[in-house]
Amino acid sequence: MRCPFCGSVDDRVVDSRESREGAVVRRRRECVSCQRRFTSYERVEEIPLLVVKRDGRREEFDRGKLLRGLRKACEKRPVPTQALEALCDELEAALQAREPREMTTAELGSRVMERLRGLDSVAYVRFASVYRRFEDLGDFVDEVRSLLGEVPAEPK
Repeated sequence: MRCPFCGSVDDRVVDSRESREGAVVRRRRECVSCQRRFTSYERVEEIPLLVVKRDGRREEFDRGKLLRGLRKACEKRPVPTQALEALCDELEAALQAREPREMTTAELGSRVMERLRGLDSVAYVRFASVYRRFEDLGDFVDEVRSLLGEVPAEPK
């Protein structure tokens, strides 16, 4: 570490502490040359998690955006916030475990719908209506039928 006062690269660590729930390490250092103290922060360099949109664009994974969509789908439903947080954690972990760290919106949406189906059927249909871009009432009926285990009606 280069001293901000004299530019020397010779220093010693006086104190180390974790901050921000362990995401950052704060170190107090003392320059061996000028004996002045300064602070450095260390954090793990994060590789961005990407979502590949339908049109091929890549966007950084936004946990907040996903959580807002889930909350909207679960609005006025008896779905605990912890369950939605756990769903976001699970999806973020799945993204981090991949190489490269990216996932298509189709896969992301399918995983969300799969989990929502088990949590709350109304929230599932709400989410599916936006994700699958339902155009008319027939799309809703088909989705509800599949949810109930019926075979969807043949298109006319």
